[in-house]
Amino acid sequence: MIAVVRSLLTYLSVSLYVLFVGPPILLIAVVFRQVPLLYQAGRGGVRLGLFLSGVQLRIEGKENIQKHRAAVYAVNHTSNVEPPILFEALHSTFPRLRVLYKAELRKLPILVRAWDLAGFVPLERGNPEQSLPAIGRAADALRQGHSFLIFPEGTRSRTGRLLPFKKGGFIMAIKGSAPMVPVAISGARAAMRKGSFVIQPVVVRVRFGQPVETAGMSLDDRDRLSALVRGKVEALLAEA
Repeated sequence: MIAVVRSLLTYLSVSLYVLFVGPPILLIAVVFRQVPLLYQAGRGGVRLGLFLSGVQLRIEGKENIQKHRAAVYAVNHTSNVEPPILFEALHSTFPRLRVLYKAELRKLPILVRAWDLAGFVPLERGNPEQSLPAIGRAADALRQGHSFLIFPEGTRSRTGRLLPFKKGGFIMAIKGSAPMVPVAISGARAAMRKGSFVIQPVVVRVRFGQPVETAGMSLDDRDRLSALVRGKVEALLAEA
């Protein structure tokens, strides 16, 4: 019952934060081109949600975070709490981290405008005509020095076991000549299961693995790269 009350308080508080803080911050960011302000406001909302829900974050393998070059961070996906948790885990290193996300989330009115301004890239699953140009834009951003966060499974796993990886993020990394960093997040499914609105106050651990270099790879290597990164994420989950 306590978790239910805390969850409702979290949803209400974060919704009010987005509703009242989001529009003026977005307006200022657009008028004065202050994109970092969006990230600061976003981090404020994430920290508010984590604090109220009681979710605690533990980070391991920080030495594998690529501080001086763009990289693609590939993370397993079991819960809706994972994107904000990863945003918080990487924010101090990449105050302007970009995200490859599914286009269905564009129905969120205020957030989607902030995402567009920040350079987030939407992908329509099952629509190659839209996906390929979007992947190309993301690869260009990688070459310009912007790191990306991806969830290569494309959807949440109900069981916690890794689902097959989609190829888009690996094509992006190869085209952008960027390393891929495998990331395992554990505890998020216990925090919030798929189909449930209740957020449990648990400890969530994020483990960063050693990067996989893509230099010298061609698009013919995308399946091999996918299998290699998937194996490393599995190994990190087993260690956790």
